[in-house]
Amino acid sequence: MTGRKKSSNNSSEAAGNGKVITITSGKGGVGKTTATANLGAALAAEGYKVCCIDGDIGLRNLDVVLGLENRIVYDVVDVIEGRCKLRQAMIRDKRLPELYLIPAAQTRDKSAISPSDMVRLADELRGEVDYIVIDSPAGIERGFRNAIAPADEIVIITNPEVSAVRDADRIIGLIEAEQKGPAKLVINRLNAKMVQRGDMLAPEDVLELLAIELIGLVPEDEHVIVSSNSGSPIVLNEKSRAGQAFRNIAKRLAGQTVPFMDMAADDGLLNRLGKFMGRGG
Repeated sequence: MTGRKKSSNNSSEAAGNGKVITITSGKGGVGKTTATANLGAALAAEGYKVCCIDGDIGLRNLDVVLGLENRIVYDVVDVIEGRCKLRQAMIRDKRLPELYLIPAAQTRDKSAISPSDMVRLADELRGEVDYIVIDSPAGIERGFRNAIAPADEIVIITNPEVSAVRDADRIIGLIEAEQKGPAKLVINRLNAKMVQRGDMLAPEDVLELLAIELIGLVPEDEHVIVSSNSGSPIVLNEKSRAGQAFRNIAKRLAGQTVPFMDMAADDGLLNRLGKFMGRGG
């Protein structure tokens, strides 16, 4: 397809098969849907053809964060049940022509789709796009299992809070039980000053507890709320540090090595993190 940006680091892309990345979390409200929208948008801005799928049947929100809610005609359940063709349900973003969305159904529940349905849908999409980014519902029920079933890679979003980290740890166990791991980690809404005061878990504490690869630290940024409410992904804002963080994470997911941003008022936070970091940052 025209406009595709091939990466020699990804064997599935080299073979012409799209890669499925599922974005999940244990706890709701940690920024998972925002992360899905921004990682999808950032990959599209890099020149990859991307389709985001809202896997939260009955509670769709990804369309709003992407600013595409007024253009929905068909949804993912319509595709699964054969009421429309795949391409009819794919909404193309006007700002990023390589970005598409398949929205969730709003009037059905999660039992309308099975894990095998999601695998078949993803397999059909693999030949159309470079990346399929699935927004998983929070929690561990049917919707979560649907979302991870076709995944080639799973990214867990957590906040540096005890309850969020505990729930993320449970999700890691379930992912490993499904032989889908190892998952990768994004720590969202990090406030370096609160970490330095001891009022927030430090990233190294989170990593010690979860013991999975860190691929991103996203700073707390009020512009994220503004962008989500306006339907404009924060990655389109060149001045936002959160936007830069999501752009960096997308590049890492595409196989690039990118240094971690300096998240602290001094160098202490990143210096302490050094022993936990894998590639790039």
